[in-house]
Amino acid sequence: MNIDFKAKQQEFAAYIRNPQVNPAPADVKPERMAMYRQLFYNNIDSFLASTFPVLRKILNDAQWQALTEDFFANHHNQSPFFSEIPEEFLGYLQDERDSTNDFAFMFELAHYEWVEMALSIAKENVSAPLPIDDPLQAQLKLSPLAWPLVYQYPVHTISPDCLPKNLPEQPTFLAVYRNPDDEVNFIEITPLTYRLLEIIEQNEGIQTKDVLQQVTDELKPANPDIIKNGGLQILLELAEKSVVDFG
Repeated sequence: MNIDFKAKQQEFAAYIRNPQVNPAPADVKPERMAMYRQLFYNNIDSFLASTFPVLRKILNDAQWQALTEDFFANHHNQSPFFSEIPEEFLGYLQDERDSTNDFAFMFELAHYEWVEMALSIAKENVSAPLPIDDPLQAQLKLSPLAWPLVYQYPVHTISPDCLPKNLPEQPTFLAVYRNPDDEVNFIEITPLTYRLLEIIEQNEGIQTKDVLQQVTDELKPANPDIIKNGGLQILLELAEKSVVDFG
């Protein structure tokens, strides 16, 4: 008996993705196919709920199920690795999701939650900061486990009791990082701090004095020393957190 296994596999997968549209294979008992489908869906649903806990909490059960069912049925993963499903989900929210009923901040919130997961499983490590002899002459680099981020919404404050209704006038700047104890933390930062980190990220090995000079040239303050002294203090505090490294 000749069987087209590829066609059979596609038929099996199509039903598991979306049983409302695709018929079950005729040679498999309906109750068995329903069990397979539920197992696959439950795994995806559970993994997404654990990766995006705040997003799960702000949606009721029906909203969450509709969202995950749509992702499960319509998004075609580019990666075979289970740990990369959350990143696939982000791609779905950004490029494929089309629902006027969604929160305007949903993608940003999901991205913020994904960052925490991505940093927690990253293979890189950071060491505790070392004493600095001359910080102004030191060569700076951004920790591979520190991400400066900017969002339109204050994603770090969102909860079922705190749902932004309007787009804030000012964006939110954050630094999310993993410390030497492998703890993922975040700090809300100022636009100045974000710019300092951005310059360091774009120019690995740049000297501290050049970072401070560049940001001073950009801001053109009446008193440059205020920016330079304040910027140096910010960088020293970030170094204590292992966000930046004075090489």
